[in-house]
Formats: sequence, C-alpha cells, structure tokens
Amino acid sequence: MTQDTLQKFIFENATVRGALIDVSATWRTVLSHHSYPPAVQAVLGEMVAAAALLSANLKFNGAIIMQIHGDGPVRLMVVECDSELRLRATAKLAPEAVIADDAKLPALLNLHGKGRFIITLDPTEKLPGQQPYQGIVPLDGADMATVIENYMLRSEQLDTKLWLATNDSTSRGLLLQKLPYHGGTAEAVPVSEDDALETWNRAVMLASTLQRHEMLGTDIGTLMQRLFWEETIRVFNPAHPQFHCSCTREKVGNMLKILGQAEVDSALEELGHVGVDCDFCGQHYSFDKVDCAQLFVSAAPAEVLIPVGEVKH
Repeated sequence: MTQDTLQKFIFENATVRGALIDVSATWRTVLSHHSYPPAVQAVLGEMVAAAALLSANLKFNGAIIMQIHGDGPVRLMVVECDSELRLRATAKLAPEAVIADDAKLPALLNLHGKGRFIITLDPTEKLPGQQPYQGIVPLDGADMATVIENYMLRSEQLDTKLWLATNDSTSRGLLLQKLPYHGGTAEAVPVSEDDALETWNRAVMLASTLQRHEMLGTDIGTLMQRLFWEETIRVFNPAHPQFHCSCTREKVGNMLKILGQAEVDSALEELGHVGVDCDFCGQHYSFDKVDCAQLFVSAAPAEVLIPVGEVKH
C-alpha cells in the first residue's frame, strides 16, 4: 500500500510556509469503516486532508480536533489528528436524511445558517488547571477550504490559503500561510514588507493554477515541481500520516460511568448487556452485568476486581 506523505516547505526568504499532503491510504481506511453518501464523502475527505495540514505546524504534543456541528441532513463531522499525524474521522447524519449526490457544504451542514465550525487544541500533558483551547465560529464558507481560511484569519489572525481535493480513494491538499511580519522581519528573517507581500501574492497565484484533476491524479512531489519550479524553497524531511483510532475498552467504560448507573442498569434490564460501537473505527465493545457492576464499584478489595479488558464473553 502506498504510504501517505506530508511534505512541508518554506520559501527561502521565509515569508511564506506551506505543505502538500497525500492522505489517500488513511482516507480509504476511514471509508472502510463507514458508508457515506458521495456528498458527505466529499466534505469529510477534505476535512481529513485539512486537519493533517494544520497539524503539521502544531508546537505541542497533543491533538487538533476539527468539528462541524450542522443544522442540515448532516449533524456532525469530526476529524482528529495528533502531533504524530495519526488521524481518525467520522460523520453523523440526521435520521432518515436524504442527500443528493451533488449537495454542497451549505446544504449539508448549514441549511438554516446555524452551523458551527470548531477547532480544539488538546495538549497531551496539561499544566495544572489547563483546559484545551477551543475556537468556535459560524460556519462561514461555501466549501471546506473557505471555512478554514476564514477561521484562521478570524481566530488566529493568520493569512491562510487551502486547496483541497478528494474522491472515494484519494485525499490531497495544499496549504500556504503568510508568516507574521514584524517591523522588518518575517519569523525573524530580515525582509521588507513589500517583498513579503509580493512573495505571498506570487505563491498564491501559482498555487491557484492547480486544477482538481491535477491534485487527484499527480503525486505531491511532481505537484511541487510544477507549481514552484522557479522559486527557491527549502524542503523538509517528509512525514507520514496514518489512520489510528484511540478508542479503548477503558475509555468506553469511563463513558458509561459518565452516563450513569441508572441509565446503564436500564439498558441491562432491556437487553441483558450494553453494546457500544466506536463511531470512528467500528470496534464493538460489549459489557455484561458483571462488567457494568465493576464500573460502579468504588471501594472493592483489589483481589476481587475483574479487569474489564479480560472479561470472557
């Protein structure tokens, strides 16, 4: 199987940084766990590429979680990517949702103008009292690239341009960001403000010549050569995203404890067990009466506790 690749680069005068990504293998794994309508696939596949591109510039050990809470036939889309570029993604549709193959993002997720776009930055090792950073904005844009560009400008004051393309087997993207300019420097490299702006405008113009069929049908190394062959750019060692789901039996058990014993007991009475399927990877977790009882035991002797991961079914 072809390995997914993230290729970061920076223009030599350091006013523009960028990244090209191919997360096609990861995307195919996501789709192997779900059957989404084509229009939903189109948006979610672009979100997968975009989340990995934004994660490339994380300056902490943790994860970026990108969510859209919709008010149309699609109620939720979530993509999570950590600092090791491990990705997972899912979407939830409204009951009995009917979705046209050519439906676009506004019709899917912002039908009544109440959709919300959320980015959460969640460090793995938090300081005492530290909470994940979360930015929430209206779902502003006709496509995924525009939504993220508007978010980055509004919430991060960072000029960002994205080009995204996906189908049922391929997911690719290109990110350009204009580095902050501070009185004669851009990221501590001397450059005039006029030169910084000229470089940014030229980079965006070159990238805007990229066609969807080119992005889907051409490897990212070739794309970089075609787009920026006249530019002096510094290329970094490539990274390799992959699908990874962080669900565990312990996490599912904690979720059931949050749900509460009364709710769990009600499900046990009705079904004889509690079954939970991971929305991301489809892994099934089953808890019988003994398993559930152990979840709510707070002070039992250690020798009689049964580790839920070892329960035999």
